Amino acid sequence: MIPDEKWKTIRPIVEEAFKSCLHCSLATVNEDGSPHITPIGSLMLREDQTGYFFDEYCTKTRENINRNPRVCFLAVNAERSFWVKSLIRGRFSSMPAVRLMGTVSDLREATSGEIADWHSRIAFARPTKGYEIMWGKMHTIRDVKFDAYEPMTTGKMTSGLL
Repeated sequence: MIPDEKWKTIRPIVEEAFKSCLHCSLATVNEDGSPHITPIGSLMLREDQTGYFFDEYCTKTRENINRNPRVCFLAVNAERSFWVKSLIRGRFSSMPAVRLMGTVSDLREATSGEIADWHSRIAFARPTKGYEIMWGKMHTIRDVKFDAYEPMTTGKMTSGLL
């Protein structure tokens, strides 16, 4: 289990990652034991060490999760100014990345609130041609119960941050 005080620190790291690069990486395990990594732009974290993501397009990921529901998400703050300021100071102001490990549920239909939260996150893209093509019919969700985390460490630059 992830302690509440750590979770309160982890959630903003994940939010900054989405702001800077619009996705995090989701790792699953292929049938032969090799890793499979895919970008997921729809991970939404709740306050109780859980979250959910829309599972619409990733057929290999879906197969892997159906066989082994253990997953790892990697969220990285890729904002260039964050990194440049940190490098100049010789210290990060907040953790630059975090890995979240957990167990994924079976597929379920998204609630209207979950769909609304997702459309709110991607509202910036609404005027584009791809908005409706990619995200107009998102409705299938998997819940995630997180039970462990690993911060990205870089020695002195991240010491004491998480």
